[in-house]
Amino acid sequence: MTDAAPRPLGVYVHWPYCGRICPYCDFNVVRDRGRAEERRALADAIIADLEAQRRLTGERALLSIFFGGGTPSLMDPAEVARVIETAKRLWSPVEDLEISLEANPTDAEADRFAALAEAGVERLSLGVQALDDDALRALGRNHDAGAARRAMNVAARTFQRLSIDLIYARPGQTDAAWRAELAEAIAFGPEHVSPYQLTIEPGTAFDRAVGRGTLVVPDEDLAATLFETTQTVLEAAGYDAYEVSNHARGEGARSRHNLVYWRGVDYVGVGPGAHGRLALPEGRAATLAHRAIADYVAAVRGQGVGFTREILSPVEAAEERLVLGLRIDDGVAFAEVAALNLTPDAAKVRDLADAGLLVADQNRLRATRRGRLVLDRLTGALAT
Repeated sequence: MTDAAPRPLGVYVHWPYCGRICPYCDFNVVRDRGRAEERRALADAIIADLEAQRRLTGERALLSIFFGGGTPSLMDPAEVARVIETAKRLWSPVEDLEISLEANPTDAEADRFAALAEAGVERLSLGVQALDDDALRALGRNHDAGAARRAMNVAARTFQRLSIDLIYARPGQTDAAWRAELAEAIAFGPEHVSPYQLTIEPGTAFDRAVGRGTLVVPDEDLAATLFETTQTVLEAAGYDAYEVSNHARGEGARSRHNLVYWRGVDYVGVGPGAHGRLALPEGRAATLAHRAIADYVAAVRGQGVGFTREILSPVEAAEERLVLGLRIDDGVAFAEVAALNLTPDAAKVRDLADAGLLVADQNRLRATRRGRLVLDRLTGALAT
C-alpha cells in the first residue's frame, strides 16, 4: 500500500511597502520611506512565520508562491530568493511550481526585473492599470504610459510568464477608448490579462472625493457596457474568461495561485495583514496576520507566530466557497455548499437558472456571463 499524496498548498507573501499610496487602494500598505531596518526585520519575521506555519500544516505539495502587496518588486531580490528557498525547503514543490510577483512599471523597478528573475520569480504580474497619461495621473499612479510600455517590453523578455493588470470604468472613459487601450495592451503579448472595474472602496481617497462630488465614476449602464467590451475584445484575441476579472491564453496561462483561492485549496498567508485558509483536524481555519508591521514582527519574535486563527463554522465555510467558487468558470460543487441547503432542485437555484444567471447541473453550480455581471447580488440571493 502506498502513502497518500500530500495535500496541495499555496503560499501568499504580503509585502506592504509602496512608493506611493494610490487613492483607490484599500489594501494594507505603507509608504516605503526610510524603513530599511524595518524591512530587514519584516523579511526575517516572514521567514520565521513560514517555519511556524509548516508545523501547523505538516507535509504538503507546494503549488504556488505569490508575492503581493503593496509592491513586492521593491523587495531586495536576495530576500525574495530567501523566501522562495525557505518555502521550497518546508514543503514539497511540484515540478511546475508557479512563483509570481507583483510589480509596478516604473523604470527603476524594471531595471531590477533581471535580479528578481534570477531570485526565482518566473511569473510577473505587472500593474499597468492604464495606457493613457491623463488616466494614470487621475489614478494617482507613479508611472506614465511610456514607462508602462517599456516595462512590458522588458518583462516579456525577462520572465517566462507575464500577466498585466488594467483598470476600467474610470472617470470619463469611453467604450471606444477602452477598446483601443485593450488592443494596445494585448499587442505586447501577455499570456494573462486582469482587467478590474474601478470600485470605490470605503475610506479611500476616491471615496472621499466621490462624497465631495469632485469625482464622478461611470454609471451602471456604462460600466456594464465596458464589462461586455472587455469580454468581447479579449475573447476575440484568444483569452478565455476563466474568472470575472481574469483572462488567460489557454489553461496553462491561468494564475494557479488565484485558482488556489477560488477552488478552496489550502494556502498559507505570511506578512502583515495576510489571510490564510487551512484544513485542520478541528475544521477549516481562517488565519489572519497582525496588520501593523511592528505588531506582526513583535508577535513572531515573542510568540513564534504572526497570526491568529479561527475555525469557520460549516455555514461560514460554505458561504466562502460559494462567493469564491462562482467567480470562476467551473463554479462550485453542490457538495461544498451543502450547509446552505443548495441543491439542483432548490427553488432559488431553479429561479436564478430560469433568469439566465446560473447554470446548474446535478453536480455543480456556475454563474453565467449575465450572472457574473451581478455576482454580489447573485451570491447574496443564494446565501440567504
